[in-house]
Amino acid sequence: MTRSFTQTRRGALGLLGASLALPAAAFAGPPVEVVSGAAFGSSWRAVAAPALRSADLRPLFEALFAEIDAALSPWRPESAISRFNAAEAGEPNADPALIEVTRAAMRLARLSDGAFDPTVGPLVAQWGFGPIRGGGVPGWRDISVGASGVGKTRGDLTLDLCGIAKGWALDRVAQHARALGRTDLLLELGGEFIALGRHPDGRDWHLAVEPPVPGGPIPARLRVPDGHAVATSGTRAQGYVVDGRLYSHLIDPKTQSPVDGALRSVTVAAEDAMSADGWATALFAAGDVAGPELAASRGIAALFLFEESGGPGRVTTGHMPELLL
Repeated sequence: MTRSFTQTRRGALGLLGASLALPAAAFAGPPVEVVSGAAFGSSWRAVAAPALRSADLRPLFEALFAEIDAALSPWRPESAISRFNAAEAGEPNADPALIEVTRAAMRLARLSDGAFDPTVGPLVAQWGFGPIRGGGVPGWRDISVGASGVGKTRGDLTLDLCGIAKGWALDRVAQHARALGRTDLLLELGGEFIALGRHPDGRDWHLAVEPPVPGGPIPARLRVPDGHAVATSGTRAQGYVVDGRLYSHLIDPKTQSPVDGALRSVTVAAEDAMSADGWATALFAAGDVAGPELAASRGIAALFLFEESGGPGRVTTGHMPELLL
């Protein structure tokens, strides 16, 4: 058996499986200032005209990311989500961040018919990628969110919100930036982006979709209008090969194993980063055929990239063609 790892999973809250990048054109024309830092085992960036003094936002961003990580990181034993995972059935957790993000995750699980399942953490760990070890069989329908907090019907049930929480964190940062009157700003967290206003030269912000296979050509470029977010899920960074088959960190809840097939990445554009983040995960988990069908049925702007014998292939749904450059 031949087994080669492309990367092991590590970090705090988040996980980067495939990503978007700023094309060289983003730094052409009027000057831009890039402010960056570390968060969730990955990095964040703010790109804007120098006059906006984006560096002034650094303390705010870092405080927000630390607060969110302390609540939602399954890698931290003292986090709210880890306490929930260790608790017995009938012991609801009333942490506000956990309630809000779990409610959104449950809605996405329903809309995707379980393709997005926030309880697959033990399976992710079983296949070599995650921190939640020893949990029970996944079952998102056994999670409840009510006035008393987040609850579960089985003590061995666990939550892993990494497939949606990074987007929620990015939305919160964008909300705070807007409240401070900061516009014309592009924010990135771990390869996911949200645009505020426009590029200094007056156009929409532009992004490039990184090739699913490192070293390949850029498969697509797209524009991101004001208030829109873009996220990508895929196999580029997190996976290993055994006997010629690629195993990624993205789990198909129906087979309880890594998603199989020719699909290599899904890029989603939405009006908020949490939706883009969660749907990118859900659509990839749904697979080669069901993923595009689900996106089309829900009117989701998505770009699916496939590795096929005749070369790379792609499918678009929703208004994604209008965003492609």
